[in-house]
Amino acid sequence: MSGHGDRELLLVGVGVMGRPYVAAARRLGLRVRAVEAHDWAGAIEDLVDAVEPSRGRYGSLDELWAETVHSAARTHPPAGILAFTESHVLGAALAQDRFGLPGPSLQAAVISRNKALQRGRFRTHGIGQPDHVLTDDLADSAGWAGPRLPVVVKPLSSAGSDGVELVADAAAFERTALRRAAERPLLVESALEGPEYSWEALVRDGEVWFSNLTAKTTTGPPHFVEVAHRAAVSLPAPDADRVAALGRSVIDAIGMRTGIVHLEFRMTDAGPAVMEVAVRTPGDYIMELCSLAYGIDWHEMVVRLATGTELPPPPRGPVRHAASLFVISDPGLVIAVDGLDEVRRHPAVVDAAVKVAVGDTVGRTSSSLQRTAYAVLAADSPEELEEAIEATRRTLSIKTVPAATEE
Repeated sequence: MSGHGDRELLLVGVGVMGRPYVAAARRLGLRVRAVEAHDWAGAIEDLVDAVEPSRGRYGSLDELWAETVHSAARTHPPAGILAFTESHVLGAALAQDRFGLPGPSLQAAVISRNKALQRGRFRTHGIGQPDHVLTDDLADSAGWAGPRLPVVVKPLSSAGSDGVELVADAAAFERTALRRAAERPLLVESALEGPEYSWEALVRDGEVWFSNLTAKTTTGPPHFVEVAHRAAVSLPAPDADRVAALGRSVIDAIGMRTGIVHLEFRMTDAGPAVMEVAVRTPGDYIMELCSLAYGIDWHEMVVRLATGTELPPPPRGPVRHAASLFVISDPGLVIAVDGLDEVRRHPAVVDAAVKVAVGDTVGRTSSSLQRTAYAVLAADSPEELEEAIEATRRTLSIKTVPAATEE
């Protein structure tokens, strides 16, 4: 491909969910050079102008991605570098810093990739968060955890609730410590009560250009896998002010400069408390929800930020109401998948798909990667949106039976 001007975006990771960034770059007249995992590179060759295959894999080994990003940026100086997901953030930030390009800052990227660094930084800045302890031996933290049970155990770097679990009592903690004895280090945190939200912000030079509040629904304990997101929600004025102040405090604490921030928190009786922060594309179609809700393409805004391109006037507020919905199936053998075509015909459904087929085996769900179907919805009113969500839940069905066990 050619003919898109001399300015080039170096897009670190594309996969499937990163493809809207390519379309946005095209609209802005940018060439696109992608850094992509070897096993994904062939699938995007016709989508971008050039591909730099990396030995990095999604979800692991930031260092391999970083090596390829630096080489690509040095050989083909880009107008901007954009990291797609978690394992791309550090490599992109190193290159942004080295070549003087817009980005979240190397400091913000490092902190976002390590939950223990976040906890230490937020404590110093007086930001609300759970009590916590960092340990390289989970069994040794039993004395700390005992008076605070239930507690949440989590790895320092993960996404999609992977490795996150609630431990309810002392006996369960002992079993968890034995099962996860080889994992180190781990964070142990007091379990907070209150509804879950995320705050998405487009930030330029440390200032919020525009932000969104997303309400989350999860499976609850023990793994808190997310099953629905509703974008552009509003809170009573005092709480909304607290959330805005929290967002500004987190941006200042991590040294955020330019890009997108995805901040997850619980609204507790004592006010909002941070669960974690990321400086990359939020998952679960939240970018699409924000685009639908506010009438602007959030992927394009992120590309504009990454390349120093002028931004349009920010939206005045939501123009629609949007949600994403996810299906969690009972473990076992899939014997029927019903209702997908009917769901897709619903006027509020923008997109829907099933990730399993008859004959597949579904395991017990402990992370977002194991969800079996999804739908993205948009409507003109909250009431219409809720009706569409309920219709989708009733209609989309994945039936399983217990899988046969070996004798």
